[in-house]
Amino acid sequence: MQLRNQVEWALHCCAVLAGLPEGARLSTRVLAEFHGVPKDYLSKALQNLAQAGLIEGSLGPSGGYRLGRPAAEISFLDVVEAVEGAGRSFACTEIRCNSPCLAEDHKPRGPCQIARVMWQADAAWRRELQAVTLSELVATLAQELPADQLTAAAEWMAERAGR
Repeated sequence: MQLRNQVEWALHCCAVLAGLPEGARLSTRVLAEFHGVPKDYLSKALQNLAQAGLIEGSLGPSGGYRLGRPAAEISFLDVVEAVEGAGRSFACTEIRCNSPCLAEDHKPRGPCQIARVMWQADAAWRRELQAVTLSELVATLAQELPADQLTAAAEWMAERAGR
């Protein structure tokens, strides 16, 4: 499975928004510039996050985005599903029923073993993503990134943030 790069962009943007001071907002342009990604494509990801209620946007000279709820209440899964949708990653099309050797009175009933394994894997993946929140990510970044890098990023964003 390969997720669209908009998932990566959305997660990074949410991490940045989670670290903003109260009342601050960042525009799509600023977020795109900070991450070095195309503004138009990032805009679509941000719109999906806004529709899901994960971020809030406002228009005008001091407009931009901020988190729509506390970072502790937004999981990685919330972000992934806002961008990719909540459907299963594996769709069983029952190709086993196409076998020319299958007798009519022996048609399979219920999902096959392959579908069950794939659905279990999908559920495990979603549990892992649900278990990590943006606030946990921000705490990890604060521990792992060099202090001067965090300070430089915070200053860069503060110069460009709308209030």
